[in-house]
Amino acid sequence: MKEIVVISGKGGTGKTSITASFAQLAAKESVIADCDVDAADMHLLLKPDFASEEAFYSGQLAHIDMEKCTRCFKCKKACRFNAIHVDDGVFSVDEIDCEGCGYCEKICPVQAITMYDALSGKTYISSTRLKNTLVHAELEIAAENSGKLVTRVKTLARKKAKEEEKEYLLIDGTPGIGCPVTASVTGAHYVVIVTEPSMSGLHDLKRAIELIGHFSIPAGLIINKSDLNEEITGEIKTYAEEQGIELLSMIPYNENFVKALVQAKTIVEYDPVLKETVVDTWNAVKKNIDGI
Repeated sequence: MKEIVVISGKGGTGKTSITASFAQLAAKESVIADCDVDAADMHLLLKPDFASEEAFYSGQLAHIDMEKCTRCFKCKKACRFNAIHVDDGVFSVDEIDCEGCGYCEKICPVQAITMYDALSGKTYISSTRLKNTLVHAELEIAAENSGKLVTRVKTLARKKAKEEEKEYLLIDGTPGIGCPVTASVTGAHYVVIVTEPSMSGLHDLKRAIELIGHFSIPAGLIINKSDLNEEITGEIKTYAEEQGIELLSMIPYNENFVKALVQAKTIVEYDPVLKETVVDTWNAVKKNIDGI
């Protein structure tokens, strides 16, 4: 089983549209993982059934037992995050402000404070309208540790891919270069980077290439909306060549990407002309990864 991750240095490049199209083309050969847990939207295109659900706990939160509390105020004074509030003599912990450091528990003289595991999100294993498996997740509101949730999604997806004896694990990674992206690309066999010809696109592309360079993972590049700024497109091509990144394809700006999304379809289902380009791109990815 080969693991392919699709990432982008910034949001809005068409990363998920491309990944969903690959999922359409490789439906019988792949398990799909949506690791963009901070803003998951693969389910909008693949229509999963949310058949299996699992709670994900990460980090801790404090709880104050008012039956034991002597109202000494030591915890409130010590909390550097101002997470402990007092209302009419009742002490409570704001779950959003609490960082789970546990200091309040340690200094409480009557052991009125306990730490408990925080619910950070949920993971799902679903069957999609493409008749393949999608492993995806939902991060709780204001929850942190999305990198750990990405790792959990990948662990479940790898297990399903092996159980189903699939040839590919196709991962929709997260934009940027933070912890969730690192978790997305760790252990991958090949990375597909989707960018666009803008100054921010070029800047963030360089950061993404630098990141995957630390892992020594082979990569290919897709320049989406390539005709919007030919000068920057040229700079992107030159930089990618200098870094040893293969140019997989250049896709001109096309409003059908948005029209397809509105109808909850992949671009390969909606536009036969663009389909040819995406098919050629997917074949190039398979050729590269089969040689690894």
